[in-house]
Amino acid sequence: LYEKENFLDKEEILGDYKNKKIFKNPMKRAVYHLFSKASRKKLPWGTLTGIRPTKIVFDGYEHGKTNLEIMEEFQKDYLASEEKASLCTEVVSKEQVLLSRFPYKEGYSLYVGIPFCPTTCMYCSFASYPIEKFKDQVGEYLKALLLELDFVKKRFSKKKLQTIYIGGGTPTALPEKELAYLLDELNQKFPFKDLLEVTVEAGRPDSLSQEKFQILAKYGVTRISINPQTMNDKTLHLIGREHSVKDVREKFFMAREAGLDNINMDTICGLPEEGMDELKRTYEEIKKLDPDSLTVHALAVKRSSKFNQIKELFHYGATPQMISYAHACARSMEMEPYYLYRQKNIPGNLENVGFSKKKKECLYNILIMEELHDIIAVGAGTSSKIMHQEKNSFQRVENLKDIFQYTQRIEEMIHRKELAIDGK
Repeated sequence: LYEKENFLDKEEILGDYKNKKIFKNPMKRAVYHLFSKASRKKLPWGTLTGIRPTKIVFDGYEHGKTNLEIMEEFQKDYLASEEKASLCTEVVSKEQVLLSRFPYKEGYSLYVGIPFCPTTCMYCSFASYPIEKFKDQVGEYLKALLLELDFVKKRFSKKKLQTIYIGGGTPTALPEKELAYLLDELNQKFPFKDLLEVTVEAGRPDSLSQEKFQILAKYGVTRISINPQTMNDKTLHLIGREHSVKDVREKFFMAREAGLDNINMDTICGLPEEGMDELKRTYEEIKKLDPDSLTVHALAVKRSSKFNQIKELFHYGATPQMISYAHACARSMEMEPYYLYRQKNIPGNLENVGFSKKKKECLYNILIMEELHDIIAVGAGTSSKIMHQEKNSFQRVENLKDIFQYTQRIEEMIHRKELAIDGK
């Protein structure tokens, strides 16, 4: 292994602590070669862990490197496959074009967390409370949320808000009256007409109705997600989603009828007991619907999810073949990849990629993944990213996940943000 990585001798590795960065990648490659030889396997992203692949491309561009040179770096320094190196450079090239169209460094984005869902999916680790059981808490939750939003409006009055993303949970799990109230309050504090985009996660078809779509359209929401995850009824039942494939179709066309012209759909490759046949069925059905964007996730096994406790009972996990097939389907719908991220708990060393038709990309997704400006997050279980330009670093500010603690300690949540913004 020393010879393979051209080390002079053992002391060169174990010596000067200050030079540890010089030998980090060679050491990782040496370990990778050892395990690759023993297991007779190669990983799509090679030795890459704990770093955003797109950061390597951005750094390469800053140093004047070409796409070809960056791809060679991926393959030589990190042992990533040519396919992944090409995908990553394609994504960042697309991101740079989109980012060049507005002064993102001068603005910020707002994430609004609504931690209610019809039910909690097996694989989910986000703050998620069944709406029927916690519906009496919605009023108090929104009251606390608005206090946090008032702070954001006041503190960032001299900075331009560029994008809003309302996620969760499932925001459309809120009853019609509360959903309209939330959007009305947001629109008054941060006029939607002045923003580049407003996204609402309408992810669960069993949370949707014609009236809710009309509310979203009325307030000028520019983008929504209707997320089937799979188009196989058996799997939907298994993972705890109380809707059918038929419901997905009906709600999708209902959204179109309401005038919503930018609809994303999320899918997950490698769900429990799904193989290539089930995956192909999912994407064939999605092709018929023809959404405006498509997110291809590889199943991540989150530590706090229900699935993590019972995963040994199932066959699960995406394969490179599954991901390649999903990407090909997205491209066949005239979509291009525009953002990419990885999670450490994805079996098979794979990734998540967002695809979109032209002019249907979600800018918020790029801004948060690439950490390009302040992301101010309000609501239970959310995480803000405060940018300190002078230090070229971000500071995370976490909100409490428990909705009761969040509402009772809302002043503390606000104070945490204030300290972070002040750099304390």
